[in-house]
Amino acid sequence: MNAVAVIRPRSLAEWLEREVGAEVKRDEPLAPWCTVRVGGSAALLLRPRTPQTLVTALGLARDEGAPVSILGLGANTLVGDLGVPGLTVKLPASTFGEEVALDEAGGTFTLSAGASIARLVTLMKQYQLVGAEFLAGVPGTIGGAVTMNAGTKHGEAMSRVVAVEVATVDGVGWIAPPPHRYRHTEVPPGAVITRAKFRLPTGDVEASQAAMDADLGYRKRTQPLSQPNFGSVFTNPPGHAAGALIERTGLKGHTIGGAQISTLHANWIVNLGAATAFDVTSLMALAQQRVREQLGVELTPEVKRIGVFR
Repeated sequence: MNAVAVIRPRSLAEWLEREVGAEVKRDEPLAPWCTVRVGGSAALLLRPRTPQTLVTALGLARDEGAPVSILGLGANTLVGDLGVPGLTVKLPASTFGEEVALDEAGGTFTLSAGASIARLVTLMKQYQLVGAEFLAGVPGTIGGAVTMNAGTKHGEAMSRVVAVEVATVDGVGWIAPPPHRYRHTEVPPGAVITRAKFRLPTGDVEASQAAMDADLGYRKRTQPLSQPNFGSVFTNPPGHAAGALIERTGLKGHTIGGAQISTLHANWIVNLGAATAFDVTSLMALAQQRVREQLGVELTPEVKRIGVFR
């Protein structure tokens, strides 16, 4: 029997152009995909419609030595002004399926990495469960929530995660929750989070709703939600609040170019309309310098940077 010849595409770009299981865009501006509305373009933006498309793309990118960046909702992401080389992957919510399993003690929800965090809160309320109140109103995707261990002072996403599904060049499979800490999860090198399982218990539904209402009301009063932003800029150092530290240096309201340290909350940077990533990173560097020199505290960025910065 004659062997069947396997014809490999000459390049990642060539394969993407003819792949029917993907939405592909070249030189796609990423500012509209990010909540702070700054940054350059993706050399190649891939929105895979099937798990196999993602696996194949990761393999081709590895073979070419092309960097791979993951973009969720862009709520905690800063894109460099000079763009993102290689492959940028944005997972549609429909690529990986949603599952619901209920029992007497609660429920387990399997959600796609591309689904919004709000979807978990919606399911919690729909099935009258509790335990994810601290994620109500937090922008972003499930994948971002797991990667960044998103949360508030009331809780962290990974406290509710019981399993994580990842894609690698070898395929797609489930793993135990990776090690995690404040605002960071140790995702295996080269892996892309595709789904996560959340376990929520039964409980006092009325108290749960009251907690969410109170937290959302507080955020509306104290955070610049009506302006383009990427959420908290720095993690809170042990024993300190980053916003309070920045405010003590007199930088609250300080502007560089089109970016401003919010007049409402000093740990938020907002786009006044024409900001660049350079404006944002300049403000970040200034805040770190002032807090270090005046207060002796080191601020660590919470925002994820992708691409090339000037």
